[in-house]
Amino acid sequence: MDIKEKFASIIKKVEEIKKSKTVDLSTEEDLSLAIMNLISLEEHLFFTGEKTKKADYFDLLQETREIRKKLMERIINKHEGETWCITKHLLATTMRLIEVGTKLKSDNKKNEAQEMFDLAYKIYSMFWAIRLKLIDVSNLKKTTDEKPWTIQDIVNKLVDCCDE
Repeated sequence: MDIKEKFASIIKKVEEIKKSKTVDLSTEEDLSLAIMNLISLEEHLFFTGEKTKKADYFDLLQETREIRKKLMERIINKHEGETWCITKHLLATTMRLIEVGTKLKSDNKKNEAQEMFDLAYKIYSMFWAIRLKLIDVSNLKKTTDEKPWTIQDIVNKLVDCCDE
């Protein structure tokens, strides 16, 4: 299969996923953001529990973790190897990079903030590539004359919460 055929195959898969009634990407995008916040909340509960030495925070951490796990089961239903943990860490990293970018932006460090935002989106795109079991796109090119397609390029075409 040549490059153009591979690309056509990917576009076909993307279109099939977008049309599929079994995957509501808008809802799953919202869930992924909720999961990011729950992971962040778990971290804050841990540090607060340690700093205050109050066990109640660890109880809340456990309850929060159970909620996060239930939500993750809704979007990571079939996984192989360590994809469950990989996706959790990709979402956690995305959230932290967004927070760092926001802090840098508020300190008027616009270029550094943009770098963090770009990295956050790249990591978030990796999450979606794993979630949707796209393909290994490392060697795929748009055409022989253009730059390689990235995971972000494919996710941009696939996940559009405004396209209802």
